[in-house]
Amino acid sequence: MTTSESQVATSTAAQKGEKEPVKPTANFAGIHAEIIDALNFAEFGIAPKAQPAAQRGVLIETGGNRIVFSAYDFETAVSVMVQAATPGGEGSSLLDFPELKKTLAAMVAGETKAVAAGTRVSLAGDLLATEHLTVPITTHDIGEYTQPLGAVPAMATMDAQAFLGQLSRVLPAAGTDDTLPALTGVQVTLDGETLTMAATDRYRFVVAEVPVTMTVQPPEKPLAALIPAATLSALAKRLKGHDGPVGIGLLEDDHAEGDPVATWPTPRATLSLGAITITMRSLDGSLPKYKSLFPKACETSVQLDRATTVRAVKKAQGVLTAKGLKGVPVMFAWDSDGNLTLAPRLDTAEGDARTKGMSIPTTVTRGTGEGLRGGLAAFNPNFLLDALGTFTGDTITLHLSEMKNGHISKPGLFTEGPEMTGQGYKHLLMHVRLS
Repeated sequence: MTTSESQVATSTAAQKGEKEPVKPTANFAGIHAEIIDALNFAEFGIAPKAQPAAQRGVLIETGGNRIVFSAYDFETAVSVMVQAATPGGEGSSLLDFPELKKTLAAMVAGETKAVAAGTRVSLAGDLLATEHLTVPITTHDIGEYTQPLGAVPAMATMDAQAFLGQLSRVLPAAGTDDTLPALTGVQVTLDGETLTMAATDRYRFVVAEVPVTMTVQPPEKPLAALIPAATLSALAKRLKGHDGPVGIGLLEDDHAEGDPVATWPTPRATLSLGAITITMRSLDGSLPKYKSLFPKACETSVQLDRATTVRAVKKAQGVLTAKGLKGVPVMFAWDSDGNLTLAPRLDTAEGDARTKGMSIPTTVTRGTGEGLRGGLAAFNPNFLLDALGTFTGDTITLHLSEMKNGHISKPGLFTEGPEMTGQGYKHLLMHVRLS
């Protein structure tokens, strides 16, 4: 297009009342490896099919010696700050994310890993350059871009590995049924110097605690947010090797009656990792009030050898698979002397009578164990293996309610140690009712 044609097009757009696209003005020089790391984190806020197309871009803002990469898919907002190799002018560019990332990889093709990582990269508006290549990157109109959710300032900090370890125990229990969206989240509650994470899919309920250090005056009441488990799962994989503190800030919808809807705050949670902030919109609703669901007393507590129990469940599950039996439980069975075995539940009474389960060493830590004699406790084998896999000790404790007609009548509670309160973690598993 010639200059005169461009002027005519601009004039025509102005006559129609259309806004001219905002020109890209970001200007920086940085190091390739640092930019790639920043984009890998920013990707948490990129939705490939988001509308408008501008929302699929990464917003780059520059000024002084900093470069900020931001992305927002309407649910998760990510911001990553990188030190510029040389100070640059203030500006912003909204670049196509996939193209930018692929082009950066292409521009160091053929180089050794060390040379590629240390390659100097510069951006001037939409022109990406290294010492060998200068390439324009597709831009999106910043005027069509919805600004990300504001980050919630950190209220407390916690050890990253302690947080990730407890999160990994909670995530398997989150639901996947989109018709029950509240159950697809992990409820995060900040209360004093404890962060509690909880999840349920109606068949198990898991609660884990992480000690935190408050960085502000503790709130007058607990603060909670319900964060999509899928987002936290992806984040946990990315943070697997992260070492150091993680900050957390929570914001609830605390609007007063009569406040205009436009002023209501958006409930959200922000995780801060140094120069990185990840802000996640809270799901609507909340989990059931679970404190009353967890038993405070039981008739019998039994300590199990964890490795032996895992092996027994896998064997029983394998037998069910070999026989083509689906949706069938495995059973803890106590004989008249109180010895415990675990076996698959077969499809006939005769088959059950002829089946002998694998023996599991046990120690009764609460009660006499008399009520267990001749009793059965049946569980879904997949859920049982998930539960066993969240513990790390050599033994676990199974807390059981009173047997009725030879069967447990309430869910089983698993903890690391002998106490029903758990040691910062407890796993409530729904039993299978046997006919």
